[in-house]
Amino acid sequence: MGPRAMPRVLLVTALSTAFAVGAMLSPAAASAALERGTRRPAPVGPLEAETMSLQADAGRSFSDSAASAGAGLLLWGNGTAAGSYFLGGSVSHLVLRARGDQCAGSPTLQVSVDGREVGSATVTSTDWQDYSFPGSWPDGAHRVAVSFANDLRTSTCDRNLRVDVVSARHASLPAPAPAPVPVPEPVSGNPFAGARGYVDPASSARRAADARRSWDPAGAAALDKIASGPSATWFGDWIPASTLASQVSARVGTETSAGALPVLVAYAIPHRDCGLYSAGGVADAGAYREWIRQLAAGIAGRRAVVVLEPDALAQMQDCLSPADQQARMALLAEAVGILAASPATAVYLDAGGPGWIAADVMAARLRSAGVTQARGFSLNVSNFATDASTLAYGEDLSTRLGGKTFLVDTSRNGRGPGDTWCNPTGRGLGQRFTTATGSARADAFTWIKRPGESDGTCNGGPTAGTFWTDYAIGLGQRASF
Repeated sequence: MGPRAMPRVLLVTALSTAFAVGAMLSPAAASAALERGTRRPAPVGPLEAETMSLQADAGRSFSDSAASAGAGLLLWGNGTAAGSYFLGGSVSHLVLRARGDQCAGSPTLQVSVDGREVGSATVTSTDWQDYSFPGSWPDGAHRVAVSFANDLRTSTCDRNLRVDVVSARHASLPAPAPAPVPVPEPVSGNPFAGARGYVDPASSARRAADARRSWDPAGAAALDKIASGPSATWFGDWIPASTLASQVSARVGTETSAGALPVLVAYAIPHRDCGLYSAGGVADAGAYREWIRQLAAGIAGRRAVVVLEPDALAQMQDCLSPADQQARMALLAEAVGILAASPATAVYLDAGGPGWIAADVMAARLRSAGVTQARGFSLNVSNFATDASTLAYGEDLSTRLGGKTFLVDTSRNGRGPGDTWCNPTGRGLGQRFTTATGSARADAFTWIKRPGESDGTCNGGPTAGTFWTDYAIGLGQRASF
């Protein structure tokens, strides 16, 4: 759902393009092509989504500098966009590039060819991402359709599907993911040493800054502070295990190719957040083990950092029985073992933050949850404690754990804590990524929570994880730098 303008729908199709190209061949060229054994025109593509036909009340084309050809197709209501695309016998996959506007869940897309469904995907990313669907089709033009069927709009958010381009992968070409795995690079010492974080050129903060640059330069400048800082990528139960490995692989590949160290957050533990604003998690222990295995498969031996399950240990006494608490710690220990099996993956098991759980209690929980197999633990994720108080708590935990190192989330702690944990007013950005922490046991200060994303529907905020432009501007204006 979204604005109900009545845009002019573009009806250009890939098939008409193919005929136009064919018409430009001279008889001599056509004859020569036949003599060389060419019996069909070259495949036409990619199929730009903004050229696909769509009923006017279901969406419109929109401009986006990060999209192919500078534009995409916004589906704001349930509907189907369709276009003609040439597929040949060598095509093994259709690849759809899409992103979603999140609202109490993610948009789901369905892809069909000539009226037969070839697959579906939950579009959890707010940035452009490729979704691949295997299949084989006879040579010729085929009707490719993309459907959006789980539209939702509330008083605080609007779920939409955005589609960029449809392309084809050929069986004769190597698949881009998972990437070939070199000999794993062992993590020796601080994995952040000498590394740089990934700055997403199409992040929500960057898009928000660009959208208001011409009429609100001060707001755009505040958003630029967020957009220019590296932050982690979160993967949760909104991505099913069936597609998790491919999505993780694509993200790790993108960040690695940019010369950055991928920092991922795993956030799918059963009974997550005790039913509060970020409630969810996969169904049970078996589903979680499979989900973690797929996360590890997506990393595929490449260098990466994984922050494992924010709040899972600190919050568990709020909603789990003693037996279930023991089961959770055992499950986390299994997850640490699966991820840390690759020497190139540095795992940090989340330990809450200062003022929450006493250090002796948290140290015992971390041991039960397998911290001995991990690189260390993470602190202050999505919270606001100062660097000084977090370092003091981290040093205490580290001493109790034989010198284990830790990470500090500085995404929103530039002004310290507010009067509530959920969207407190008056907060500011904290330090950007650095290994100059002042503590030999603190591996890095880094942004684990993505600044500007809401904690939940509290203090006027949208649903948890939704980018909140006004709040983000405030964080940038009150930044510690």
